[in-house]
Amino acid sequence: MKKDFENREALVDYLREQFPACSHPKSVSEVKGGRSQALERLDRVKLSQYARTRNQLDGDVTHLSPYIRHGVLTLAEVRDFAVEENAPTKFLQELAWRDFYQRIYADIGDGIWDDVEPYKTGFPASAYSHDLPEDIASGETGTAMDVFIKNLIETGYVHNHARMYLAAYVVHWRKIRWQAGARWFLTHLLDGDPASNNLSWQWVASTFSHKPYYFNADNLRRYAGSVYPHLLEARLEPFEGSYEELEARLFPHKEPS
Repeated sequence: MKKDFENREALVDYLREQFPACSHPKSVSEVKGGRSQALERLDRVKLSQYARTRNQLDGDVTHLSPYIRHGVLTLAEVRDFAVEENAPTKFLQELAWRDFYQRIYADIGDGIWDDVEPYKTGFPASAYSHDLPEDIASGETGTAMDVFIKNLIETGYVHNHARMYLAAYVVHWRKIRWQAGARWFLTHLLDGDPASNNLSWQWVASTFSHKPYYFNADNLRRYAGSVYPHLLEARLEPFEGSYEELEARLFPHKEPS
């Protein structure tokens, strides 16, 4: 295939020509590749605001993960930058988690697709479906999750907090095995890799943690409401209730913590 182009637009046109099935206007990511773009992005990271705002869907996250995922930036480079800039501990912890996941992947290989531990939800693995329903895959669930699914499909990127929401919805509300969700994410994510992706799904599912992760409507309003206020308010019914009420509804057979 051709490798040299006058500009990015020429590259995009060439790829559309070679892969006509991927010719949707939004199918090309806005993320620009290359070493110079990665270093520019690294230089723009707002470390002082990261720990305070990173859970907000409009917070100051780094957007470095595609460059790390594809080896344009190394994790060591980002770590050294963070240390030199006196990064908050939370930022360094996130780098450590990424390194930890990679080390597990290096140790167990394809075992990354197996449950590390049993579910802690009160349900056996056999209670979860192996297949992702079409309404989830296409973003037509009728819930607030659809706005995050559309981001996933159209941009190849979803904020990490929204990834947790989606994973929890798939596994706990819809009773789908985490593997189906993990494969779905890897199909679309520009920064997807089996280590961080699969083990994060397992953390949500509770096969790589001591309890399942789930959320309620108030949590969505707090962290996503500034980005999607009207859509969220209209489509939050499945997530309404206190955490105690949702736990009883989602995990009726779960042993008390």
